[in-house]
Amino acid sequence: MHKIDPAEIEQRLGQLTETCRANGLRMTHQRMEIFREVAASGEHPDADTIFKRVRKRLPTISPDTVYRTLASLEETGLISRVNPVCGRARFDANTDEHHHYICTKCGKITDIYLSTPPALPEGIENLGEVESLHLQVHGVCHNCKSS
Repeated sequence: MHKIDPAEIEQRLGQLTETCRANGLRMTHQRMEIFREVAASGEHPDADTIFKRVRKRLPTISPDTVYRTLASLEETGLISRVNPVCGRARFDANTDEHHHYICTKCGKITDIYLSTPPALPEGIENLGEVESLHLQVHGVCHNCKSS
């Protein structure tokens, strides 16, 4: 499991506290632990994985609480949803501008950073205003390729 630098986790937790205050959300222990699980992982866990890991620390937490909390964290922009093709939604607490490489064999999701933003297709402005662009690159990772 890819671990995030502890200073980065603390910065993300501080962002959680500020965002909850700004949006009138209570800072519950469950919300903090669910967010901590996503923020501390670089592997883009799915909701079931988050539930199982948080349940080790909070045995009374329900799957419904995890799903509702993930939805509210996504709504406030603290996490984003990564939807790999033919797979469960995964969650990412990295709010830096980045994109994803998704292995079609093992499902591993890796953050990718581009030095220049990808070009938009010609004529897209005719469809409406572009608010964001997220690139997902699908392929077979080196580990799967060599096995």
